[in-house]
Amino acid sequence: MAGRQVARVSPDSHRCTLQWAEYTITLDNGTRYQVFDTVGLEEPRLDSGEYLTAITNADSLIKALNERGGINLLLFCIRGGRVTATMQSNYRLFFEFLCQENVPVALVVTNLEREQHDMEGWYTRNVGHLKKYGIRSVGHACITAANHLDGRPKLLYEESRRRVRSLVEANCNTSAEEWTGGQGWTEGLITSLLGFVTGRPKQRDVVGVLTKRCGMPSGAAQQIVQKIRGHEFSRGVSYVHNTSSQITSGQ
Repeated sequence: MAGRQVARVSPDSHRCTLQWAEYTITLDNGTRYQVFDTVGLEEPRLDSGEYLTAITNADSLIKALNERGGINLLLFCIRGGRVTATMQSNYRLFFEFLCQENVPVALVVTNLEREQHDMEGWYTRNVGHLKKYGIRSVGHACITAANHLDGRPKLLYEESRRRVRSLVEANCNTSAEEWTGGQGWTEGLITSLLGFVTGRPKQRDVVGVLTKRCGMPSGAAQQIVQKIRGHEFSRGVSYVHNTSSQITSGQ
């Protein structure tokens, strides 16, 4: 989208659910977007420690999105290949839980430089599987992000840039009011994340994260835990803003 390497990629580092970074990207027509590149689930489930870290990341992400004015568009980024349960879990994490189904989702499918004819072929073959897993979108782009290859892949990369930019411009409605989550945004996401957890997170650990890492008053943290206590603890179970607009990207 930016036409250059802007995201910090470190394959050796441990990437945590809802870990995020913010980038400002300006298109050729001068339109500027704030992009929140956000890490999704590596597996369909979280252990208790990963859940506590995700709470911290979710809190800081929501605060940042609120400060920037909310979300206009969610770019849901997946690797070309088999549609999996992990993809479905990530879709639910970002669309249903983070954005509470109030933000349009556009699908970006990467790693398609080896498609024999047209990168769009992946979507044609897999659209039925996406529907089966309940992954819906207002539009899609089938692309490659490999920008250091020569020949056909290089041409595909330039075409990919155009596709992603067109997707954003077509679906990031700058005239619509950004969605900011409203009251209880953090509480709702924390509660929803419990649905991915294996084991039983301890209530005192959750309170500790909310107060020490997130800076939440003790009373407010206790109140959140009490609200979800009987329902979840007992069971133990991206965003785009173009200076008028905001994209959060989940992957």
